[in-house]
Amino acid sequence: MEVLSRIDGEAGQRVVQSLDDISPELGHQIVAWGFGEIYNRPQLAPRKRQLITLGMLTALGGCEPQLEFHVSASLNVGLTPEEIVEALLHSAGYCGFPRALNATIVANKVFTERGLLPVTGA
Repeated sequence: MEVLSRIDGEAGQRVVQSLDDISPELGHQIVAWGFGEIYNRPQLAPRKRQLITLGMLTALGGCEPQLEFHVSASLNVGLTPEEIVEALLHSAGYCGFPRALNATIVANKVFTERGLLPVTGA
């Protein structure tokens, strides 16, 4: 839980709590395995892990709630809005414009909520 809180604070806790009434075990596994075992490994810095996650969620499509969480987490670990936008633009060549566009719309929502628009230099 400490790693999840460090990455995305209260938002991560809300995700886990949203599963309490339906699948507390899924919440536990997200925390224990996803963040405790995998995300916490020292071989990749959090910034790199978030870039990878943004690319994978964009490629998968249909993961907009998780993408919103990870755009926010990316900002929390030091990625700039320009870097996030560039990563999403880069994904268009590999997973198509519709998925890159959907991901960029999600990023726009997060940036709007955080007062980070307009994004310059991207």
